[in-house]
Amino acid sequence: MIVLSIPLLLTIDWVSSTVAIAIELALVPVCGVAFADVLRRCVPLLAFAPIAGVSMLLYAEPGGRVYARFLLATVSDDSIALAIAVALRVLALGLPTILLFSRVDATELADALAQVGRLPARFVLGVVAGVRLLGLFLEDWRSMELARRARGVGDSGALRRFFSMAFVMLVFAVRRGSKLATAMEARGFGTDAPRTWARPSTLSWRDAVFLLGCLAVMGAAIGSAVASGSFRFVGS
Repeated sequence: MIVLSIPLLLTIDWVSSTVAIAIELALVPVCGVAFADVLRRCVPLLAFAPIAGVSMLLYAEPGGRVYARFLLATVSDDSIALAIAVALRVLALGLPTILLFSRVDATELADALAQVGRLPARFVLGVVAGVRLLGLFLEDWRSMELARRARGVGDSGALRRFFSMAFVMLVFAVRRGSKLATAMEARGFGTDAPRTWARPSTLSWRDAVFLLGCLAVMGAAIGSAVASGSFRFVGS
């Protein structure tokens, strides 16, 4: 994720983000994830990316031809280009996360974080618990939708229904998280004593090939931006 994120955070242009998105979409079959599943999981990104773009469109530093002004908002050539670049960058940063974490097993993730990443055991076990609760959260959301529909209150007012269900799920999450934290503490998961792990987690040549592939993707994205002359360092 660091390899696929940091280079894109250093530049604000539409070419590098577009090239990165195109290559990542082309590599979807290699990741073992159905293309339809990827598109479905990208729906939140498609919703949030325009919001980030609109803020840049209205309040970025104006430059070039000015098309509209309203109070502090100014729409110009530079703000339009920046808005497009920021919206595409949101997609370019979010897509690798979907591809890399769509098939991650929580236990294998914990083994890797503890044995390869050398992270504290308490943090690793907390990550595992959080990942497990995320799956339960999705199941509870589906069950609540079906229950509300069976009672005849889930067929109208989509926006109001969403916020009411979100509040209920927030209450469920706080209660369940508190109970789980207490249970894990009672079973000794919060101790600072050295912990052993049942399954060894090591790096192999496949990991090296994968990292080289990530570097190649970013090299192609940034190289395309430099070659086209659209490369724009984030601090400039």
